[in-house]
Amino acid sequence: MAEATTRVAESSDLEARWSLLERVAASGQLRRATRLQELLFYIGKRSLKDGCDRLHEQEIGSSVFGRPDSYDTSFDNIVRTNVSDLRKRIEAYFNSEGSHETLIMEIPRGSYIPVFHYRSAEPELAGEASSEIQASSVESPLAVAEAPQIHLDRPWMPAALAVAGVLIVALAIGCVFFWSQYRALHRSFYAWQSKPTVAAFWSQFLNANPNTDAVLSDTGIGMAEALSKRTFSLNEYLSHSYVSQLQAADLSPDMHAALDRILSWNLASPDEFRLALRILALDPLGRNIHLYNARNYTPDLIKRDNVILIGARKSNPWDELFDSQMNFITEFDKPRVINRAPAAGEQAVYPETDSDGYCVVAYLPNPEHNGLVLLIEGTNAEATEAAGDFLLSEDQLSNFKRMLHVTKFPYFQVLLKVSAVRGTPLAATVAAYRVFPNLH
Repeated sequence: MAEATTRVAESSDLEARWSLLERVAASGQLRRATRLQELLFYIGKRSLKDGCDRLHEQEIGSSVFGRPDSYDTSFDNIVRTNVSDLRKRIEAYFNSEGSHETLIMEIPRGSYIPVFHYRSAEPELAGEASSEIQASSVESPLAVAEAPQIHLDRPWMPAALAVAGVLIVALAIGCVFFWSQYRALHRSFYAWQSKPTVAAFWSQFLNANPNTDAVLSDTGIGMAEALSKRTFSLNEYLSHSYVSQLQAADLSPDMHAALDRILSWNLASPDEFRLALRILALDPLGRNIHLYNARNYTPDLIKRDNVILIGARKSNPWDELFDSQMNFITEFDKPRVINRAPAAGEQAVYPETDSDGYCVVAYLPNPEHNGLVLLIEGTNAEATEAAGDFLLSEDQLSNFKRMLHVTKFPYFQVLLKVSAVRGTPLAATVAAYRVFPNLH
């Protein structure tokens, strides 16, 4: 009988945990994140229904993300990246729409098995104890009768009232001081909000979607393409078929060894990383802007979030999704920008020179039209850095806005000419631009 009761209790507990998992998957945090939902259901099923107490990264990568059974997890960390994102979203659920849940689920760091526990009952117990005390006080006439009486005519009362008044004034001054300190700290954290045009542009961008992903280019794939004289599509990049293609290529053993070594590293440009840090500083608490490398980014994220793609098509294959919408195309092998439809007074080709580089900045809707996209493609490192100056400079951005004759930024593409000396961008000027006010 005891064993039957235990089995019923365990079954009931299992059902409660699975129901909680389903509510989390259907929540606003995960409703549109198809891949993360699939990941959550997989680890939940393996843990709750299959009784698995340990999950390996390689198994998840193969079962959820379509990686080969024997893929190298040190080379491809897609599982760790997505589990980290899932962990944050689960925590956000229980801090917002799931704040009423008594049963809590989390994925501890270093593990892929969800753990369940109940919220602490201490505040409720404290409330019950307080209620009992109040009830006992009301029910005891003796306690009321024996309560001490306060006599306002006692000689020490004026002094006590004076001390209380001083304390109240000191407390008010302290509140004003700490509020002013908070305001000063907020202004230092969000200094960009004091620049009207910068604040208008970035508020418009960041408020279009709760999450923004800054995606650094994959320098490794760019180097591999340059050395092998090949170009890989986004589909080949996502399926990792470029690895087998390079292995089958007719190249020298030294070249194969070099390519294997390059592709084993998750490389990123220092200049692009500095630009990404400036963008991350727009969200100093790290709640809304997330940093990814192109190799670890996923299709469901680009469909769901705002995205900032940093780097040209050769090293950031995600740019391919917007090729058909681009008027200005940055080329990698011959550093230059192609103008697909030159307007009067514009060049068809803008080649990089010893002193001048070019950068394309495009402001477009994301593929699902539920967020925004920024593409930042430079012909060199200085040009990419200059794009950050352009997007975060009140003078440059306000001048560009006046050039557009608009009150609110429309979708646009702008080609910047960047003059540089000894690796430092000196000035960026608008060479050409396009606006798309009716793009929906």
